[in-house]
Amino acid sequence: MFDLIIKNATLPDGTCGVDIACKDGLIAAVEAGISAEAAEVIEAEGQLVTPPFVDPHFHMDATLSLGTPRMNVSGTLLEGIALWGELKPLQSVDQIVERALRYCDLAVSMGIGAIRSHVDTCDDELKGVAALLEVREQVKEYLDLQLVAFPQDGVLRDPTAMENTIRALDMGVDVVGGIPHFERTMADGADSVRQLCQIAADRGLMVDMHCDESDDPMSRHIETLAYETQRLGLQGRVAGSHLTSMHSMDNYYVSKLIPLMVEAGVHAIPNPLINIMLQGRHDSYPKRRGQTRVRELRDAGITVGFGSDCVMDPWYSLGKADMLDVAFMGLHVGQLSSREDMAWCFDAVTENSARIMGLDGYGIAKGCAANMVLLQASDKIEAVRLRANRLAVIRKGRVIARTAPVVTTLDLPGRPKAVNPAEYAPKA
Repeated sequence: MFDLIIKNATLPDGTCGVDIACKDGLIAAVEAGISAEAAEVIEAEGQLVTPPFVDPHFHMDATLSLGTPRMNVSGTLLEGIALWGELKPLQSVDQIVERALRYCDLAVSMGIGAIRSHVDTCDDELKGVAALLEVREQVKEYLDLQLVAFPQDGVLRDPTAMENTIRALDMGVDVVGGIPHFERTMADGADSVRQLCQIAADRGLMVDMHCDESDDPMSRHIETLAYETQRLGLQGRVAGSHLTSMHSMDNYYVSKLIPLMVEAGVHAIPNPLINIMLQGRHDSYPKRRGQTRVRELRDAGITVGFGSDCVMDPWYSLGKADMLDVAFMGLHVGQLSSREDMAWCFDAVTENSARIMGLDGYGIAKGCAANMVLLQASDKIEAVRLRANRLAVIRKGRVIARTAPVVTTLDLPGRPKAVNPAEYAPKA
């Protein structure tokens, strides 16, 4: 007897009419016509069942703090950093924990199963680190939370940031972060990349750098990150987040840079919602789009995963933990409009991001963790188009969140009585 069977599901690869059986927290079978009994049976009715959404770039220590102590009037990245500096001494560990747990509840309800959160280490009390380590422990049964030691004010620019970053890693933070473009000089930025990558190599950790989150085409720290990745043998363990300066670089330089990234096995994490909001603020017209060269990075073979970055904090006043919103924005800004491109945008918030985070047991196959989301959509493209309703969120073979199907009732003479947006999909 199984714990759960999902009947008549469509898988992300387009396979239809599949049953998924779960036992003891794992997927026990994926095949048509499973007839065994189960403690619970869900009828998918041909709708999409996917592994959980994955957010590879977030700031949970700041989330849901919008308006404290004030709003970001200019809407710029630099005012957001300044505002965060005002907020840090005002908040307590308990307040950070409470906000982060509320956000985790929201994330789970939206089908997110894993989050990589950067946590500021430019705070001698390390309140954010202490808070998110506690949150990681509290949510571990239903959400994978990976933490990045992130010296927000610059690991060399801030006088105690390096010491605090090492302390955070000693406390159990998972990944080494950095922000080279915020150091005082380009040379300091490159030096910060070298030092932080060396720490990661010595400790056997992954690296995720806020890299070149700038409109400046001369901000080229991703080149140094690729070099240090290869020099230290960190291939496959390093990600460059944002990479927005690439939208301003000339094509000749990029034709050199992308092969260096490929050679080093560096991953890329654009953050479409925030990049399009914060970048290009100094432009009048034409105004730069803000997102890195997603198509070119992907086509070169680099693993690209979309992150959400922020929800209702000093940098971004919107958001609802919806990775399909992120994919939807990434699709539009990147002009990823072919059928193949649109389906790939779904992958950018699921399997690609899981690969970047190094998640074990991710996927829908026998032996994988029984973590899934049933969507009110027929396939990946429809899921992105509709930002599809999450009908059921499943963790370790147990339903942990349910949402009723979305159907609108009409009262129009001579017309159907209900409208379901999913029914407007093109027929195969």
